Amino acid sequence: MAIQLFVPTFDVEACLGEIRECLEKGWTGAGFKTIAFEEAWKGYSGLPHAHFLNSATSGLHLALDIYKERHGWADGDEVITTPITFVSTNHTILHANLKPVFADVDAHLCLDPDDVERKITPRTRAVIFVGLGGNTGQLSRIAEICTRHKLVLVLDAAHMAGTKVNGETPRGDVTVYSFQAVKNLPTADAGMICFADEDFDALARRKSWLGINKDTYARSADASAYKWQYEVESVGYKYHGNSIMAAIGLAQLPHLDAHNARRREIAALYDKGFSGRAEIATVPTAAGCFSSRHLYQILIDDREKLIADLNARGINTGVHYRNNLDYPMFADQHAACPNAARLSQHVLSLPLHPQLSDSDVARVVEAVCTCVESRLERAL
Repeated sequence: MAIQLFVPTFDVEACLGEIRECLEKGWTGAGFKTIAFEEAWKGYSGLPHAHFLNSATSGLHLALDIYKERHGWADGDEVITTPITFVSTNHTILHANLKPVFADVDAHLCLDPDDVERKITPRTRAVIFVGLGGNTGQLSRIAEICTRHKLVLVLDAAHMAGTKVNGETPRGDVTVYSFQAVKNLPTADAGMICFADEDFDALARRKSWLGINKDTYARSADASAYKWQYEVESVGYKYHGNSIMAAIGLAQLPHLDAHNARRREIAALYDKGFSGRAEIATVPTAAGCFSSRHLYQILIDDREKLIADLNARGINTGVHYRNNLDYPMFADQHAACPNAARLSQHVLSLPLHPQLSDSDVARVVEAVCTCVESRLERAL
């Protein structure tokens, strides 16, 4: 039987029960379930504000759009970001008519603080830190740099649902989560934007519903006096989440910590299996980081051959991620991040999800080691 890279684990009966309530009430859009999930997420994460959206990509764009408007940023102002991320992170910078400036990555495949500081100019306005695979990397140093230079810290926490540092949820000026289909807390597609500032949270709620000052659910709360009049205070977007996705999120949230704990167990088995093998490097988790372990990544020579060999053995793998500077819209900075360019040629993600058994993990370890050893023998 094939071993898949990602398999979401759903509490099917709980999901169906939450969805059934939406259908019975006849309310599947933004409303009672999205509000309930926002409150549940605040309670779980300890973050002061949370607004449910249709994706993390929408959240990142909304964050940049709001900061640009409120802080008076100009078109072409700069946002320092990473080239090792899903391309949506950096597309949102372009959507906001800002300029992505790429800084290199460290051994955690997260932003290198030294290179971030080198890339700061008078037009730098923000830094986007991506917690790749749930790793916090050198986030504390990035936060200190942002504070010192008066820059906004945007935390792309798409992989970080459940990640903790010293017992607390990592956060930026704004923190954006993904609940996409194969994330640690899976729905079909959804996200959450969590501003530190209450006024920005209120603005996000308006902007995510086309700039309208009062959502349909709020206007319908009193069935005897539906308030059809509303104001459109600014140009906005249709980014809000819906109650079906929130229903799934509510059903999945009670399982998040247990699923993450199993992911960490699997990662520990991989660590043990690859220990002492110089030809199979692993991406380290930062000290003090209690990672969600969305990814388990190794660094390997002749990656394409290993991918093909593992696939022939029924083991699926992934690459997270191709260096974004290889894409044409960012090619003007193609040589800006040599470490990222090198690592992106060698990084490989191995299967990691709660449904993997210990024997599945052992099979993956044995296959990786055998394929690598075979390649080395042929090279002699």
